[in-house]
Amino acid sequence: MAELIVDCEDESFESESFARCAGEGIDSDVPLAVEIVFTDGEGIRELNASARGKDAVTDVLSFPNLDGIKGMPLRGEEHPFDMDEEGRLFLGSVVICRERAAEQAEEYGHSLRREIYYLAVHGLCHLLGYDHETEEEKAEMRAREESILSRMGIVREEGAKEQA
Repeated sequence: MAELIVDCEDESFESESFARCAGEGIDSDVPLAVEIVFTDGEGIRELNASARGKDAVTDVLSFPNLDGIKGMPLRGEEHPFDMDEEGRLFLGSVVICRERAAEQAEEYGHSLRREIYYLAVHGLCHLLGYDHETEEEKAEMRAREESILSRMGIVREEGAKEQA
């Protein structure tokens, strides 16, 4: 289990629980760091336009710092320029739109809390190299997401729709 440090200025985000549960299953010899940022619709629309060329509000954006790391052990000596001043390997940033999360929680029939943590886990999976371009990739990523959420005690509510 890797030590995962979550930098998040939003005090309502349970960074320690998220870090403990999300760090399981990651092989690393150095602490890992991830930044989680919350924004509004306009903020994420601007980021989406500038980073991806898509002028639209989205739910979550991931900005991975490392490439080609899916399923690989993370070793500090292999990423010397990606270590921060505290000796942590920086995985990247996850930006979540609270407004879109609230809309999706209602749409899928589950709590805002579940949606927020689902988006955070989804973003972290992207930082770790997971994707959902094919059905096989999507199934692998979804299994990892649900495993982390389950360890956090965040389960799909009865009658809730599955995320797309």
